[in-house]
Amino acid sequence: MTKHWSGAGTKEDPWRLKTPPLTAEYTLYRDDSVTPPVLVCQVGTTTLKYLARAVDDLHAMLKARADWVPLGAADEQKEAAAGTVEAWGRAPDNPVGGWYGQKKGLRGRFGMYLPPLLEALGLAELEHNPRNNRMRARCAQALTPSAAARMSASSPRAFARSER
Repeated sequence: MTKHWSGAGTKEDPWRLKTPPLTAEYTLYRDDSVTPPVLVCQVGTTTLKYLARAVDDLHAMLKARADWVPLGAADEQKEAAAGTVEAWGRAPDNPVGGWYGQKKGLRGRFGMYLPPLLEALGLAELEHNPRNNRMRARCAQALTPSAAARMSASSPRAFARSER
């Protein structure tokens, strides 16, 4: 598998990730200076923010579905396709009762920017087609030693657990 990321997930050394189709790069890091903690996603000059607990919550949802889930990325102003990661990231019946995105007007694109992080952490498999990508959970037992090391105390996943 080709590695499409680097970084430690901190403000000083953010994750450098690529969108699922591998057509654009962006950075992402955890900000603990706010309550609740958020993941700060920088795409060009645009800054998006998502609740940090989204990492664990999305992984739990993927494990519960136990199958491939379409990403369905969409802007906040557009309707998300039913049954997609994007729709779940804004659904009233998800663990936070609505949007994981925290910046009004820029709360969408959950299905574009969060899946590559789960892939980098070894929590999910992600397709990298030009369109219509999907993801599914990887079980913790299946993690390689290098993937387990990426989930050390300095990773965004470890931080996500601390806010519950």
